[in-house]
Amino acid sequence: MVMNKTSLIIAAAALLAGNAFSVLAADTWPSRPIRLVAPFPAGSSVDAAVRVITPRVSESLGQSIVIDNRAGASGSIGAEVGARAAPDGYTLAGGTTSTHALAKALNPHLSYDPQRDFVPITLIGHLPYILAVHPGVAANTLQELITLARAKPGGIRYTTVGDASMARLGGELLSNLTGIQITPIAYKSSAQSVVDTIAGRIELQFGTMAPVLPHVRAGRLRALAVTSSKRAPALPDVPTVQESGVKNFEVTLWFGVFAPAQTPRAIVERLNKVFTTAISTPQVRDALLIQGLQPETTTSAEFAKYLDSEISKWREVARKANLKPE
Repeated sequence: MVMNKTSLIIAAAALLAGNAFSVLAADTWPSRPIRLVAPFPAGSSVDAAVRVITPRVSESLGQSIVIDNRAGASGSIGAEVGARAAPDGYTLAGGTTSTHALAKALNPHLSYDPQRDFVPITLIGHLPYILAVHPGVAANTLQELITLARAKPGGIRYTTVGDASMARLGGELLSNLTGIQITPIAYKSSAQSVVDTIAGRIELQFGTMAPVLPHVRAGRLRALAVTSSKRAPALPDVPTVQESGVKNFEVTLWFGVFAPAQTPRAIVERLNKVFTTAISTPQVRDALLIQGLQPETTTSAEFAKYLDSEISKWREVARKANLKPE
């Protein structure tokens, strides 16, 4: 009994000490600039989004936020930098579906663990994909495209940038949910794949807004659907895949902010507050919408739960498609 009481006293003291440190850290933090590691190059969608948001966050915190672009290995290099940083609130990391969901779902030998090595701060938003076809394809709706694919299994080709890309897994999810067979064709970049789709060498473009939208507006490609759960403000007349009759289909490149695991809870909560407030301002929301990003914020716990569900979802899609780690 004495040992039990002693153990309880020690545990209580440790908890109080931890809480005291967390409160103290929040009271004195931040006292110097904060680094935000962007796992993709300057000018990328992730980089552009955080550069819109961070000036507002910096203003709220009274410290500058320095963007540190660490590109390479589909974002894994930058993600590992963020995972290995000190958990003191002075290094944050941008994360995406690719770095924190697909990487975990497809690579059992990943050098970092998105769930164990990070604490989520907040979701920033979703960047939908556009399902667009060459104007010569006899389909004005997604259901008409599905009918074509059923009539000629494997005859509809769609663009990807590799097995670990959202386009590849999105195509597999579409196949799973509709029972069609469509053929992935890998390219080194979305820009290259758009050229071939415009030329009619590929039937279906599974691409993000930036490379595809200008060609849809110019009539060189026909948009059949967007892959988000809600219509894209940039294409208000184009239905979602779910509206087109494919239930439970949502494929987006989401963006979020993370801190290294063990970052004091009080700092995490303050970061969540300043980021969600910044993203909710009309000026920031409008700037993100112009980029094609659909803003969405969460609590830290909500973001953690969403991350778990995304990893499970894409792991199952990869299993059904027999996709191997790259």
